[in-house]
Amino acid sequence: MALSDRDRAILDFERSWWTEPGPKETAIRERFEMSATSYYRLLNELVESPDAADHDPLLVRRLRRLRDRRRRARFESRPAHQPPGP
Repeated sequence: MALSDRDRAILDFERSWWTEPGPKETAIRERFEMSATSYYRLLNELVESPDAADHDPLLVRRLRRLRDRRRRARFESRPAHQPPGP
């Protein structure tokens, strides 16, 4: 499935969002007319797309690494399961 114009715009924005004035969430709302939650959900889907990797392989690999690092940190910060007491 080919990337839409919006998909490419999201990837392009993600590559350079820090150059935008103000908070990232505000820029997301203004530029894409969606909530930050919707944006990140869509971005996560894009990161798994072979077409996105073809469009910007370095960005997609970086975003995958960051996502995987956050997932590992969440998993490792959970307390170990302890069996119920007597």
